[in-house]
Amino acid sequence: MPDQPPDASGHRARLRKRLFEGGPDALLDHELVEYLLALALPRRDTKALAKRMIVDFGGFGQLLSADAEAIMRRCGVTENVAAAIKIAQASAIRLLKSRVSGQKVLGSWQALIDYLAADMGFLPVERVRVLYLNAKNALIRDHLLSQGSVDEAAVYVREVIRGAVDNHATAMILVHNHPSGDPQPSRQDIQLTRAIVEAARPLRIAVHDHVIIGGSGYFSLRERGLM
Repeated sequence: MPDQPPDASGHRARLRKRLFEGGPDALLDHELVEYLLALALPRRDTKALAKRMIVDFGGFGQLLSADAEAIMRRCGVTENVAAAIKIAQASAIRLLKSRVSGQKVLGSWQALIDYLAADMGFLPVERVRVLYLNAKNALIRDHLLSQGSVDEAAVYVREVIRGAVDNHATAMILVHNHPSGDPQPSRQDIQLTRAIVEAARPLRIAVHDHVIIGGSGYFSLRERGLM
């Protein structure tokens, strides 16, 4: 008889019990990934694979944020495995976004930062988005303006202002990420922010902030007095 794969059901049952009783913080990063992989590979011990995948991408957040094709290529896994990783990311982002949508954004600032960090904090390319707000500062559109290379994305002042007019927004928050992980603004980031503020002023559209997201945290130009 050929060797049978080891029975990991007892180990998974213990992980499941810890998760149910202690919540998400009861499991380590690799244990969360291990259990996700078990859904796609039910007859395989996935502990070593989970650890290797996290190391290969440089961290838990980087793994969940990675492109599905990159996960399959770099880790030698199937579409089902990549899908298990991506559905976990999508679920987390959807949950965090639900705490922001329709809410007064300035009064739900931490919820907003949590959502942006989950969605953009570990992306390998730069993404620029504009959060358009109504007169009550509630989110009416989360607009992906551009997605670029490893270190740049095209942003045009005219497109940002046009989006505000088209969405009947009275305010906006600019957001982009730094794939390097360091959220410190560049001189270009500051200059672009000020150009958008000046273009929006005659239309009586407020630019509340420009938030830069990185794997190590976030930087608010408003909080630092740079706009």
